[in-house]
Amino acid sequence: MQMTENVLYQHQTLGDLMAGVFEGTLTFEELLKHGDMGIGTFDDFEGELILLDGVAYQAREDGAILPVSPEQTTPHAAVTFFNPDREYQINQPMTLKKVRSDIVKRVRSKNVFSVVKITGHFEYIHTRAVPKQQKPYPRLIEATRVQPEFEKYDLDGTAIGIFTPELFDGVAKGGFHCHFISDDRTFGGHILDYIVDGAKCEIQTIESIVQHFAVHDDEFLDKDIHYHNLAAEMEEAEG
Repeated sequence: MQMTENVLYQHQTLGDLMAGVFEGTLTFEELLKHGDMGIGTFDDFEGELILLDGVAYQAREDGAILPVSPEQTTPHAAVTFFNPDREYQINQPMTLKKVRSDIVKRVRSKNVFSVVKITGHFEYIHTRAVPKQQKPYPRLIEATRVQPEFEKYDLDGTAIGIFTPELFDGVAKGGFHCHFISDDRTFGGHILDYIVDGAKCEIQTIESIVQHFAVHDDEFLDKDIHYHNLAAEMEEAEG
């Protein structure tokens, strides 16, 4: 019997990040009080966050995977204490598109958030890591048009994803947003594509969302944010 509520804690919204709000406003020391698994980014939009088993990693533009220090900050992240309520095996080669299609059929409902963890062997994985941005920050769509991409074959690792109902598009990305890290912690980033051929897929149904805002950051509070073309920009930038 489930004893605790499954909560997704999100700092800032993806809409804010899309608009170029890249300055870190929450420390990782504080963020990790709210979850042991999740995804996000870093101050100045420098790379990709992979939080797995309570340990945070930064996938950088040079391909390096670095441990995250408590004093580092994030402008946007979403984390949970992972507590899956369903799982299944992937026993044959499947593309990213096919895996996502299967997951949508298996989630408890497309009307709620779900957190997904896929652990196993990947025949192929294609990732990106956004370079550090300088002030005045561009919109996210501009930042992601120039980004290092990485490919790797035949490795074991974990894909972490969040499925967001279309209703919440803008708060997060409607559909899937996923990051990857290899078991040896040498490869990772925002997932663009993969072929997985033997893995366990675990799914957690989220009951509540805590939406945290940077109310102590005057720059964010005073910023005039324009959300024009938000849906189209999210689709291009996040894929």
